[in-house]
Amino acid sequence: MTDLLISTQAAAAGGGAAGWLMLVPYLLIFLVFYMFLIRPQQVRMKQHRAKIDAVKVRDQVVTAGGVVGKVTKVDADYVDVEIATGVKVKVVKSTLADIILPGGKPAND
Repeated sequence: MTDLLISTQAAAAGGGAAGWLMLVPYLLIFLVFYMFLIRPQQVRMKQHRAKIDAVKVRDQVVTAGGVVGKVTKVDADYVDVEIATGVKVKVVKSTLADIILPGGKPAND
């Protein structure tokens, strides 16, 4: 009886180490996801936020809806965008998708 009790306790003690080793692959998978997916996305979001915060008058912008126009006025949260001669639209700053650099090369050339 005591031999059975001792062997049961030894198996239980060894099971704790095996349980810890079963978590290692999951930790490695999480680390890979973080390094290749989560962290690069955070860096891109930070760069985009800095780009949008730096928008100024006469910049050409693209909104999230695909409207292209020139910035005429910048407020804290809003931007006035001229999409045609005499046609101005007030846009929420966070909905700007991109800022087009002047003199940029067209995509099809």
